[in-house]
Amino acid sequence: MKLIEVCHTKGTQSTRYLPTFYLVLEFCDYDLAKLISNTKLTFRLSDIKTIMQQLLHGLFYIHSNNILHRDIKSANILITQNGVLKLADFGLSRAFSASESNKENRYTNRVVTLWYRLPELLLGDRNYGPPIDLWGMECIMAEMWTKSPIMQEVWPSVKSLDLFNKIDLPKVRQKRGIERLKTYIKDAYACDLLKKLLILDPSKRYDARLALDHDFFYTDPLPSDLGKILTQHSQSILESHTSSRRPARHM
Repeated sequence: MKLIEVCHTKGTQSTRYLPTFYLVLEFCDYDLAKLISNTKLTFRLSDIKTIMQQLLHGLFYIHSNNILHRDIKSANILITQNGVLKLADFGLSRAFSASESNKENRYTNRVVTLWYRLPELLLGDRNYGPPIDLWGMECIMAEMWTKSPIMQEVWPSVKSLDLFNKIDLPKVRQKRGIERLKTYIKDAYACDLLKKLLILDPSKRYDARLALDHDFFYTDPLPSDLGKILTQHSQSILESHTSSRRPARHM
């Protein structure tokens, strides 16, 4: 997101004489979670391609600059009135470095909102990199068809996931997950891309560059302008928050 201005106040007694800083960012009218939750709105295949293409370009950029987002979810995807997507909320992000052969990274695994959290984090892995963000992208992509987070019932607990890992069932569970998604997603290329992003082994999971080169984005219908779908969603983020806080009138 574009940073417009940095404002600050002088420290006062109430702030223990510490200054306060405010970041003024560009205004985005919508967030993807609100669009998905709108039951009157249906994403066309071309809309989903546009959204995913923009998101993957964003991920490719931050990963190329050695930054992990670590909280990819639909609520953190903002959309301008012109249909430009923005990755938001970098509160959990961090710089990363490629692991050396004899030294592992020791990052915290207490990141990523639960329904978008990838299996290796649930199992306690602390040596991770860009694949951590690609799992969230797969969840968002499927969510535009299913209209709800797809992982809220898949990993019931860390204990059960650990059991699946020990008895070598991840491949079976992964296959069943793809088969369940096919009831919502009829496009073969979309299912194939999801399968590449849903791989449980992070070393084999598609990265942003490979995902952008997938046939999904180069077959009809091609990615299109988001203007039509945005006109179906009448309320901006600001209007939605304002109406939800407005007190009810008593007659």
